[in-house]
This record gives sequence, C-alpha cells and structure tokens, in this order.
Amino acid sequence: MALKSFAALVITGAVVFWWITRPITSDESVLAGLQPNLAQGALVFHAGGCASCHAAQGAEDDARLVMAGGRAFPSEFGTFYAPNISPDPDHGIGGWSAINLYNAMHHGVSPEGRHYFPAFPYTSYVRATPGDIVSLYAFVMTLPATKTASKPHDVGFPFSIRRNLGGWKWLFHDPEWVLDGDLSEEELRGRYLAEALGHCGECHTPRNALGGPDRARWMAGAPNPTGTGNVPNITPAKFDWSVSDTVEYFTSGFTPEYDTAGGHMADVIENLAQLPVEDRRAIAMYLKRILPVE
Repeated sequence: MALKSFAALVITGAVVFWWITRPITSDESVLAGLQPNLAQGALVFHAGGCASCHAAQGAEDDARLVMAGGRAFPSEFGTFYAPNISPDPDHGIGGWSAINLYNAMHHGVSPEGRHYFPAFPYTSYVRATPGDIVSLYAFVMTLPATKTASKPHDVGFPFSIRRNLGGWKWLFHDPEWVLDGDLSEEELRGRYLAEALGHCGECHTPRNALGGPDRARWMAGAPNPTGTGNVPNITPAKFDWSVSDTVEYFTSGFTPEYDTAGGHMADVIENLAQLPVEDRRAIAMYLKRILPVE
C-alpha cells in the first residue's frame, strides 16, 4: 500500500512538473490587425539594444546593423553567445514570422517550442507591446542578411536541461511593472523604455542564487557578470545626477565629472543617442521615481 502511495505521489509530481515547465506560446490572434511602422521599428531596435548584443564585437556604423551574433556573455551558469538574428533564412531568423518573434520576446520560446535561456532578456521584453514587436520584426527584416552560424552556448549540466527553464520562468518571469503608482505620461514612457525595451534591470538589479532578479532591490547594482567590478546602483539613494546631466550622459557618454562611459555602457549610450531627446529625458525622469535602495 505504501509503495502504491509513493508511486502515485511520484506520478503526480511528474505531471505537475511537466505542466509547470511546458513552453507557453501565443497564437497569431494576439497580433491581429497590427500594421508595422518601420520608423517605430527602428526606434524599438535602438531602445532594445539589439546591436549591443547581436552585432559583431567592435562593429561600427553600418556594420552595427549586421546581426551576425557571436558576442560572449559569461555568467556563473555558463557562457552564452548571442545568436545570428539577421534575415538569413538558414542561419538567422529569416524564416520566422512576427508571431515567432513575439513568442521569443514575450514567452522566451523558440519557433521549435524550446525554452530560451534568460540571457536573452525576455523577462523585460515581456512588457513590450505587440505593436512594437510587429514593427521591430518588420525593421529587422530590412537589415543585411549574413550566413554566420550561431555559436552554441557553453552551459553545463544541470543548467543545460532546457525543460527546467519552465520552472525558472514560473518563479521569475513576471510581466508586472516594478514602478507603479501615480505616474505622469513622461514617467510612464520612461518606465516603458527602462523596464521593457531598454531592459536596464537585467544588469543593474542583483540576482538570487537561481539567477532570478531581486525586485525588492530594483536597480540597486550587481556584480558584473564578467567577474570584474560591479554594475552601479542607479536608484536615487546613490544616483544623484540632475535630469539634464543624465540626458547628456545618455547622449554623449560624458558624466558631470567629464568622465566617459566605458564597457557595455558605451554600447548602451550609442543606442540611447539614437532615440528622441524626449525619450532620453523620460528615462531620466523614471530613474528619479524608483525606490531608493542603499
């Protein structure tokens, strides 16, 4: 009798695990009636930092629009490599539809129904609007195609088991906004750019032992994934620049002390500089409203 009870418990646990960890996707109805806007798609491309990850290391000018992938992103769970997301049908995403991109960005699921590792920041992109994703898809399909093969991730057991990522998503894939309350239109725009497209929290927010973001310490700084130094605390407890100084930094990379942005932040500045000044100001205003964390 005890053996039967144990077997029933094991089977029940396996069914629950299989259900929780299943890849979830949306069908095309979520994009029904949406028409792409290439100018908006370009803005989403820059705000989302696509070139920062998917262009070749050191690429400049037009080469930053070749989404060949290959950049390495080390972490305590392994090293992840940005894939080719150019319109090439064999090595990139040329065979994808807009709903495939939506499912990748909102659900972290590939067209083949496999979980993506959260090195791809779908935990932020889940807040992107369907219209912006449709426009981004249309814009990316206008970029140069390249036949560069994507490099496989270097991730060991047990983190290499993709099914387990369904459990990770169940714990940490939260579509709710972090900053809530009575916000102005400008602050709402800044929240959208920072928490969704710009995915600032992916680097500036500390993570727990499972790699989940600690939302109680949103933007409070974190160890640099490269193993050298730290990503700074940009909550009002530590980040006291004026709005105008912050906008200038987002534009030129110059700090109020006449230092310059370096490392990955230099790429971020190059992206932000492509946005309208009103968007850069909106992000600065958002940063003034988030919870101060020491």
